[in-house]
Amino acid sequence: MAKPHSSRNSLLPGGISRLSRSAVFRKRALYKKKRVPVKAKKAEPALPKVKKIGGEKNGGQRTLPLVKQPRFYPVDDVKRPLKHRKHPKPPKLRSSLTPGTVVILLAGRHKGKRVVFLKQLPTSGLLLVTGPFTINGVPLRRVPQSYVLATKTKIDISKVKLSKQLTDDFFKRQKKKVARSKESMFDESAEGYKPSEERKSSQKEVDEALLPLIKPVPLLTKYMKSLFTLRKGQYPHQMIF
Repeated sequence: MAKPHSSRNSLLPGGISRLSRSAVFRKRALYKKKRVPVKAKKAEPALPKVKKIGGEKNGGQRTLPLVKQPRFYPVDDVKRPLKHRKHPKPPKLRSSLTPGTVVILLAGRHKGKRVVFLKQLPTSGLLLVTGPFTINGVPLRRVPQSYVLATKTKIDISKVKLSKQLTDDFFKRQKKKVARSKESMFDESAEGYKPSEERKSSQKEVDEALLPLIKPVPLLTKYMKSLFTLRKGQYPHQMIF
């Protein structure tokens, strides 16, 4: 059976090719191929048209340009984006990160807490994690995998059905437009963040699905509640998580 075709040049996160053009040239051994130069036919350049004009004082003829120039020129120069062939793609998951893995958050507001990895969001490539909230207070959040330390503790969440609305758009905060006035110009009171009812309902659904999988396991609830810290004589490169 023939092997499926795969590219010699894999992509790095961000849509950048791993090998350069010269490296692919050497890898494919294209330098061994004999190339017979083919003379390209030179097309005759288009010449501007000459139009005859009547009248003694009009010069008798006028040269018409090949490309008609615009009548108006913008005052401000508009920058055009440069062409590129890079297509942003979500980064690949580490082999240690599988749905249901208990991970340790290394940065952010909930640094040091243990959470459950649910899935990778397709658009941004971020990890969707939760505490659950009823155990250690970590809600549904998006976290980069570089800020996460995977452990060997895993929970079987194959039967847990996540809502389809848990996407990147679901977690984006909507900025409210505030009408400015003279009275509110010096008002420094800013409204704090409050989760919406959709966030609360989706958090409740996920917690109800995860709690029956965590509580029957002995000491797993206490393990999820405990904070990860390095103590004296502990080195992360010598530890097994």
